[in-house]
Amino acid sequence: MNVLIGNITGIHGSESLSLVKIEVGGVIFTSIIIDTPESEVYFKIGNRVNVYFKETEVIIAKNELLNISIQNKIPCTIISMKLGEILTELHLRFEDFDIKSLITTNACKTLNLKNGDAVLALIKTNEISLSPND
Repeated sequence: MNVLIGNITGIHGSESLSLVKIEVGGVIFTSIIIDTPESEVYFKIGNRVNVYFKETEVIIAKNELLNISIQNKIPCTIISMKLGEILTELHLRFEDFDIKSLITTNACKTLNLKNGDAVLALIKTNEISLSPND
C-alpha cells in the first residue's frame, strides 16, 4: 500500500459524497470520499491527511499528452524495477515521495521501461483513500 502525506486544499460535497483535493509534494491528488465535512472532524481545508492507494491501482504511461478521464497524473521517475516472470514492481519517485506500481511484465516490456525513465503514474479518483494524519 502506498501512503503519502498531504494537505486538503478543497472539498466539494453533494449528498453523502465529497470530491476532495489534496496537495502532496506540489501535485494535486483528487479523491472521492463517502463522507462530508459535517460528518468527519478531520475533513477540513488545510488539515493534514494520509493518502492511500494500492500498488496495483497505479497505471503507468510514458506520454504526458494523455487526454483521458483519470484525474491523478503524477510525473515520476523510475528509480528501480524488479522484473518477475508475470509481474514487475516499479519504484517511482516524485519530489521527495516514493510510490510503487505493480504492472505486468509484458506491459513493462511493451513500454520499454528502464531505470531513470520519466513516466506518469495514473490513479483513478475512486482508488484513493484518506485518513487523518495524527
